[in-house]
Amino acid sequence: MAAASWYHRDISRVVAEELLARAGRDGSFLVRDSESVTGAYALCLLFQRHVHTYRILPDDEGLLSVQTIQGIQAQCFRTLPDLICAYQHPNNGLVTPLLYPVQRVPDEDSDGEDGRVGGHAASTVPATVGTWPGAPTAGQTHTPQQLHQRLQEQIHSSPASDFMGFMDEYLSHHVQLDPEALHLGHPQLRHLSTALATACRPLHSEIDFTLAGLETLAGVFDPPVSPRSPAREQGLLTSDPDLELLLHKISTVNHLLSSLEKKVLKSLQETVSRHNLALPSVGTGPPPSAKPLAVQSFEVKAGKSQRVVLLVDVESGTVAVTKRGSGSLDEVIPQDKILQLIKYQSVQGKVRLVWARESQKSLGRDFIFPSARKREAFCQLLQLMKIQHSNLDEPELISVYIGTWNMGSTPPPRSLASWLTSRGLGRTQDETTACIPHDIYVVGTQENSLGDREWVEFLRASLKTLMAIDYRVVALQCLWSIKIVVLVKPEHERRISHVHTSSVKTGIANTLGNKGAVGVSFLFNGTSFGFINCHLTSGSEKTHRRNQNYSDILHSLALGDKRLGGFDLTLRFTHLFWFGDLNYRLDMGMEDILAHVTKKEFQALLAVDQLNLEQEKNKVFLRFSEGDISFPPTYRYERGSRDTYVWQKFKPTGVRINVPSWCDRILWKSHPETHLVCNSYGCTDDIVTSDHSPVFATFEVGVTSQFVPKEAPGSGPEALARIEWEGIEVILKTTSHSKCYIEFHSYCLEEMQRSGENTFQNCDIPGFLKLGWSTKHLPVLNPILPDLEYLGDQHLLLSIKGVESCESYGECCIALRSMIGSTAQQFETSLFHRGEETGSMRGWMRVRVPTERCRTRGRLYEWISFEEEDAEPVTDAPLRPKPPLQRLRSRPRSLPEATGYTNPAYFIFEGVP
Repeated sequence: MAAASWYHRDISRVVAEELLARAGRDGSFLVRDSESVTGAYALCLLFQRHVHTYRILPDDEGLLSVQTIQGIQAQCFRTLPDLICAYQHPNNGLVTPLLYPVQRVPDEDSDGEDGRVGGHAASTVPATVGTWPGAPTAGQTHTPQQLHQRLQEQIHSSPASDFMGFMDEYLSHHVQLDPEALHLGHPQLRHLSTALATACRPLHSEIDFTLAGLETLAGVFDPPVSPRSPAREQGLLTSDPDLELLLHKISTVNHLLSSLEKKVLKSLQETVSRHNLALPSVGTGPPPSAKPLAVQSFEVKAGKSQRVVLLVDVESGTVAVTKRGSGSLDEVIPQDKILQLIKYQSVQGKVRLVWARESQKSLGRDFIFPSARKREAFCQLLQLMKIQHSNLDEPELISVYIGTWNMGSTPPPRSLASWLTSRGLGRTQDETTACIPHDIYVVGTQENSLGDREWVEFLRASLKTLMAIDYRVVALQCLWSIKIVVLVKPEHERRISHVHTSSVKTGIANTLGNKGAVGVSFLFNGTSFGFINCHLTSGSEKTHRRNQNYSDILHSLALGDKRLGGFDLTLRFTHLFWFGDLNYRLDMGMEDILAHVTKKEFQALLAVDQLNLEQEKNKVFLRFSEGDISFPPTYRYERGSRDTYVWQKFKPTGVRINVPSWCDRILWKSHPETHLVCNSYGCTDDIVTSDHSPVFATFEVGVTSQFVPKEAPGSGPEALARIEWEGIEVILKTTSHSKCYIEFHSYCLEEMQRSGENTFQNCDIPGFLKLGWSTKHLPVLNPILPDLEYLGDQHLLLSIKGVESCESYGECCIALRSMIGSTAQQFETSLFHRGEETGSMRGWMRVRVPTERCRTRGRLYEWISFEEEDAEPVTDAPLRPKPPLQRLRSRPRSLPEATGYTNPAYFIFEGVP
């Protein structure tokens, strides 16, 4: 089937506009998949430097029609090419006829590794919409040649010649016939099935031999029942009888191997009971109880020269201050008397503890720890003490562990203790806190050769040994050897809801799962979490391909609330964690890298880290955060050691250089005005089975509960909270001049709300569209609960959508916390769509809360704060938490002029050249 030059599949609106702008001629056009309606298309047409977007919608009978201006009768077409041909003529309701089809330009670094052109799969018109008579056919002959050449590159010096011969025959003569068979209605790739069945025929005898031996052994411990007697499983992917039989045999071997141990164990148990033999119990005993935390001591400096010891007893809820040497007790501070803990940023080991005394004012005292790690351990213990003695029904603060490891297709060592307790190199856990169990463990692996169930049970057993807790499985999602496992403490199991899993393939032609991503999302009470583990394209020169992998994952991974499916994936969760073997490399010579690693000069290397460079260019991971990297590159080590990097990799096509790099990373992105602190980020130095070192990070995360109002509904007249707007201004990076409206989504609203069309529009600056909404065209929003404590944790998601296409031009998130009050406050935020920054929004809003619903309380994590300057200690006055910086001011009577943009891309609107 001919590839239509004008059909670009699922490219984004931004990419479509860039291609049309590059074409530059009125009448240039392309077709892409619609972002707002599944199965529909978007016709993008350039006229007078503006891109006009028309929706092509199918009706109940599958006929396609273009949504045009009123008064023009819609025409229906059976195929998309027929529609395009018809609209090449004038007076059809479009601003101009379709004159010049725009083709995708191949990327400069596209070398065919993933079978993609320009980072996307080859764009053929869907089978249901036919072919275009005028489309070029060169792609048909080019694809087999390209695949054949790629096969030759993969053949080793001693290939399986017969097998490769069959594959060569398929790629040379039959690969083009499979798409035609699909078009004619055949449900499988029948030519591929035939080739595989023929190539795998010798495997039958080997499997028959192995299968006979396994059946014999199984029969020793069980009455002989032939595993071949049951009917074969239905629903196999192929209709070829030989290949179906082979798959069934493999399934039988897998079943026998997995069940053989149980058969042997059962037989032995029956023998023991029959003959009254003594045999150690194989049953599992009661789970060990959680280990109580011992009293931890810290030697610190108090004042200029005094040395004291701080004794933290989490179980009893006290901090004791004793004099070093004499051991005499200076003071015992109960946890409920501790008012504030201030961490100094100017002195990494310094902290100020503020507590209340019975008969005098609060006392603030400074302590200097021997290292920042010791200070963090002390702070974590005090935080844990506060949590355990808070008497809250639901947690406000939880700890999350993230681990990522490319296992190199080899089994793990017997112990993962260093990885699961965050010990090794970098910012690691202190020994006093390393064995404090986390609330949630999320473990992502790549090139994991273990079975899914085997890996999960291995992780659970490891945690049970280390933490004496039987963690529960929230989710397991796998894509070939890419796996993600989420485990939680038993007491949190009931707090987890709305669990979703998804996977995306980004391997060859986006159909193989050797590269790609797996994800899990869920609600922890009222807080949404998303976790993505990925394995991106390898190779120092494949930066653009990795960027495209990221974009494909972002666009295709189906996680979170389905009602937010139109929003950028990074905006759907309160906290999103993205980790894995990202495979970004260092752009530096081998000798220079080794010299910097030896001297631990990591900053010089991070300056040439591809991921950092691409983030600076806003290509990937926009607004994501990452902990400070203070550990050596985690790839590529000699297996069995962590002393030597092996940078030469021998392949059939020659020697490949893999410079040491931080391939394995952990990043995160959170909604504004939420609480998340990274407490550790590092790698192990004693797990050496793979050429990658395992990486870990731990986080302290604030969570919200399912809010229960103090006053029961119906106990009195219902007072409503109101979210009011006093004008919104939007700048979009687009060549469209479509009218737009705004959609408002939030968990605090009963349903989505929508604004009217924009009342102001300016497209004088090429490549930008400036829009404005007045107060009367913006809806007043009424949250479902009017309580201040509830609203302070809520966020609004806004989407700017075109009236013509109903597609999003950008989305953003606004926290309500800073907007609560009687006067309007200014906000400004960036807009994102499909991982790209597409514009900026600012405006004025207020959140009115009824006076009787303004009661609130402090959060457990709010008693810890940071002090920028090293101020002199005050010993006789209480220290209260500083109020948040008041960067916002009250709104004047009229909407302000376009001044004060924070994004340099929009300075053009202020007259800045």
